[in-house]
Amino acid sequence: MNPIRILSMKITGVTIYVTRIPVRIKRRHGSGDIEGTVQNAILKLDTDAGIAGWGDAAPWAVFTGTIEANAAALNVYLRPILLGADPTRIEALLDRANHAVVGHPEAKAAMEMALFDIVGQASGLPVAELLGGRCCDDLPLSFSVADPDFDRDMEMVQRLYAEGLRLFKMKTGFAGHAADLKRMERFRKELPADAELRIDYNQGMAAHDAIRQLRDVEAFRPTFIEQPVPGHQRAALAEITRALDTPILADESVFTTTDALAVATQRIADMVSVKIMKHGGMMAGRKVSAICEAAGLACYGGDMFETGIAHLAGTHMIAATPNISLGCEFYQATYFLERDLLAEPFPVRNGRVIVPTAPGLGIKVDEDRVRHYAVETLR
Repeated sequence: MNPIRILSMKITGVTIYVTRIPVRIKRRHGSGDIEGTVQNAILKLDTDAGIAGWGDAAPWAVFTGTIEANAAALNVYLRPILLGADPTRIEALLDRANHAVVGHPEAKAAMEMALFDIVGQASGLPVAELLGGRCCDDLPLSFSVADPDFDRDMEMVQRLYAEGLRLFKMKTGFAGHAADLKRMERFRKELPADAELRIDYNQGMAAHDAIRQLRDVEAFRPTFIEQPVPGHQRAALAEITRALDTPILADESVFTTTDALAVATQRIADMVSVKIMKHGGMMAGRKVSAICEAAGLACYGGDMFETGIAHLAGTHMIAATPNISLGCEFYQATYFLERDLLAEPFPVRNGRVIVPTAPGLGIKVDEDRVRHYAVETLR
């Protein structure tokens, strides 16, 4: 493509598809359940160069926000910023978005990934190269053990282990402490020693009893324990971090760079989960990771209930960010959704996510499939 044409590109169309995609199994967490369907706001940006970019806003009402709010943010507040704009001015457009509407990080993440998708396709570069260049070609994949039917969950774990996956994050805090310990015991008995166990309470513990119970959990040698108490209870999280030998990973306690700075400087946790949906995009996630890196805190690549579109953005972000070194959680597109929205399967091989090398996000979106799952279309 002619570089002059790239520099003169304009966004000519903004379409938001509110989708409802069936899921295969129920997921239970300390902060709530997901079953039946997930709802996403899928963003398509068209340009006068004939290039279209795609984004995915994947909110969860008990965590980041609602589908209604994010669809409205894209349609009412971000659409005027995007129409007629130069898609290469990503930082400037995100700055305008932050001034136009407070919060709604999922909508802003969708906007950012669609812009990067356009610029990557126009320049012939994968998004990871636009972010500074990849540091790796694949990422270890983590699967969340969250089915309330634990027999069925263990069958899935055994299958994934046979496929090469070695990272398993057990969701806890919803069935009582004794039940949690039984599930951990069974995992350790039935899986080989190289199967890595991680624990995630999703804020499901009471602070006053957390340290005593977590000392029981340490007997099962988890790699880390994620967000045992509610996100705003940072003083309690700091006490837990100091009391335990097992590293504590903060998730709901870190949404913004200001949150990351507080956690890093006050040593409230040992690690941080980076998610483009809660931070507001790949560049914001990299800023959180940079703050953590300066304080010696490693980061984990988390996600929400995303389609492969957002998984691709997260993959490019992690591939270009060395401090996000604890693997990624991008299993939903392959193992959770009834059907993903990508024209080709999200790239998972031998328990690892393969970083795409094609321009932009790297895999085309099946627009017919998007329309099939859309329950509302905003043009």
